Amino acid sequence: MIRENAKRSVMIAGHRTSVSLEAEFWTALQEIARDRGQSVQALIGAIDSARGERNLSSAIRVFVLGAFRDGRAPSEGSLTDRTGIGQGVQEPGRGMGEA
Repeated sequence: MIRENAKRSVMIAGHRTSVSLEAEFWTALQEIARDRGQSVQALIGAIDSARGERNLSSAIRVFVLGAFRDGRAPSEGSLTDRTGIGQGVQEPGRGMGEA
């Protein structure tokens, strides 16, 4: 089943932008923000500041995936310590499944 993306408007660093994510990612982002005691907008702002060259929607998906892989919502400090948010998942020149 193909799901439509839900587009939402958020304010980041004083600028309004829209973010398009699947409903499941919005729900997960809300859970992580609630567990951290912050708003979704504040969490997106933190992800944005650590994303590097990655598209914001992609950075949010990678962040959510990492949070759930870790089995917990990341702490505030882990956003600035995570280099993976702004980095590629695959090393250049290496195909999927290669060692």
